[in-house]
Amino acid sequence: MAQRNIVVGQSGGPTAVINSSLAGVVAAAKDLGYDKIYGMHHGIQGFLNEDLVDISEYVKDKNDIELLKRTPSAFLGSCRFKLPKIEGNEEIYDKIFEIMEKNEIECLFYIGGNDSMDTIKMLSDYAELKGKKQRFMGVPKTIDNDLPITDHTPGYGSAAKYIAASLKEVIRDNSSFGIEKPTVVVVEIMGRHAGWLTAAAALSRGEDCEGPDMIYLPEADFDMDDFMARVKKLSEEKSSVVIAVSEGIKLADGRFVCELGSASDYVDAFGHKQLSGCAVVLTNKIQSELGLKSRAIEYSTLQRAATHLASLTDINEAFTVGYLACKAADEGKTGMMVTIEVVNRDPYEVAYNIYDIHAIANVERPVPAEWIVNNGTDVSEEYVKYARPLIMGELTPMMVEGLPRHLVLNKSTYRK
Repeated sequence: MAQRNIVVGQSGGPTAVINSSLAGVVAAAKDLGYDKIYGMHHGIQGFLNEDLVDISEYVKDKNDIELLKRTPSAFLGSCRFKLPKIEGNEEIYDKIFEIMEKNEIECLFYIGGNDSMDTIKMLSDYAELKGKKQRFMGVPKTIDNDLPITDHTPGYGSAAKYIAASLKEVIRDNSSFGIEKPTVVVVEIMGRHAGWLTAAAALSRGEDCEGPDMIYLPEADFDMDDFMARVKKLSEEKSSVVIAVSEGIKLADGRFVCELGSASDYVDAFGHKQLSGCAVVLTNKIQSELGLKSRAIEYSTLQRAATHLASLTDINEAFTVGYLACKAADEGKTGMMVTIEVVNRDPYEVAYNIYDIHAIANVERPVPAEWIVNNGTDVSEEYVKYARPLIMGELTPMMVEGLPRHLVLNKSTYRK
């Protein structure tokens, strides 16, 4: 009797809750009676090498599910591997389907962002082209929050929570000084071409924190002269200046601010240029031209790995989209992604749908222009109302010897 097996992979930059989505897929597969749950070791790239993990060896009960939900990064390992276009590259697709048939895999789930959804699109298109019965479902994940159709993406709420919380601490620290002249702190935040993450700096504002003095998103052209003039004015009025900037801010001529320094020329398989260093460019300019002490802080991977400060709302939604993706595939759906629809923001209430992957893959959703205010130096209250519910709640880590315990895959990190 043939087995009913599934395979799930993780792709792109990890998040604090990507493993909650994996836990959701696993929990659903167990509830639906699948015989074996395979995991791709390092995404579709590992799958092509037949590098599979038997997830049941690691996730045996509800305690393991709970530990997996509290584990940062991609438990199965990730990759940035772009499937080529189908025409002229049928052999690579034939190999994927051969591996699926060899292991009696009915459904493939991919947890990721824009580029990962492209993988689901290509595989479902090829299955339809060749009359294959295997099914393919996308599970949304990205701290960048730039997938279309869905109100927001799992991973974003937790990253936003970390950004707002850590920025409050940076502001408190910086306000300790400034007797003679203020220290200007420039905090660089991820997000590539979308400013959703950097906008989260506004969430730090409240009764006990005035928040950042300026917020710069990549959706608005960056004016260096205007920036310097504003910093100079702030330095004359305040004893502490803290500014949040997106790694992807660029000048009107299209150049990234990070390219004005010693930015990396590295480009990944999807053609994405590595963006980092704009905070250093700006602090160097502030020091040399304004004579002010200036410090660059780059959150980098910290903002996507802080499971100890994850949003419970985010964790629960990440789990649910994974669970519902497996349920939808079991019902015969393919070539789709689970989406989140906010029914009400206060009190917060969501519903879930599935949507055609062709409308989602490779489409970036920017921050709405009307939410960028004060000549491109801040975000509006509408953004705050949108994002505040997404950072609510906490999930206490499982602490061992004073530190969070994680579920770890016993696969070597060294190349063979």
